[in-house]
Amino acid sequence: MDSQDASVTARLIAAIGSTSMGRCLCALLDGRVGFDMSCLYLFRFDQPAELLHNGYGGLISARTLDAYSRGGYLLDPFYVASMNRHPGGLWRMTDLAPDSFFSSGFAISPDIHPCVSSTHGTEIDEIGYIVHLQARAALVFSLMKAQEQGPFSDAEIAYLQQLTPLIRAALEQHGRQLPYQVDATDVDSKLESAFVGVLGQLTEAQRYIAKLLLQGHSNASIARQLGISEGTVKVHKHNLYQRLEISSHAELFRLFIGYIAQAADPAPARADAQRDAGDRVPP
Repeated sequence: MDSQDASVTARLIAAIGSTSMGRCLCALLDGRVGFDMSCLYLFRFDQPAELLHNGYGGLISARTLDAYSRGGYLLDPFYVASMNRHPGGLWRMTDLAPDSFFSSGFAISPDIHPCVSSTHGTEIDEIGYIVHLQARAALVFSLMKAQEQGPFSDAEIAYLQQLTPLIRAALEQHGRQLPYQVDATDVDSKLESAFVGVLGQLTEAQRYIAKLLLQGHSNASIARQLGISEGTVKVHKHNLYQRLEISSHAELFRLFIGYIAQAADPAPARADAQRDAGDRVPP
């Protein structure tokens, strides 16, 4: 380690517990890893995502970030991995995402997914560190690179891997100084309140399948997760669509984001929902 590396590391250690942690993490990568955007989020089960470092560079609107924090994060593979105790460390979005994620409503929606709402479009390579703090609480530090720059190179990923022990230790210590709480009674829960709210008329099994659909799982992926046949998944899917009076995944996603919008601004959201009810999307 040369003197410059030592200085950057010293600033990172000094930033533990402060609002400059994200900037100091980015400084570690200066000149070694190219990226367009970065963020540091605190994820907790069924609680709004907390943005601790906004490295979006003004490319993302406040409205999109707000929608993401209120409920869009529930469909983010990094959040899902964090809540399901996926091994911590450095992960690429493509390694965490379900098989149909990149064609899901979340992945292509500029209103709820920060990466998509930038001028770079939907093809963004994202890589991030998952650092577990306790059951169903984690910090995630992510880096995003636009399509025009290509994916992260092997050399960049190797450098990020090399930094994993340092970044994990720093974020673990940082997490210990954050004033957050996790409801221990929710440790075994499979459904966050937003899913229960928008899918309340469904059975618990149907709500869970709808959640997996929204998160980007195909019928086959859901069948593997639940240990049931793909035909049974199709039956559940048909029944839940009937109960919700919809006919497509697009409408299911629209119900979800409508519920999130209603939580922030009930009157306009109800008007949007009524208008959408007369404008069904074909399956």
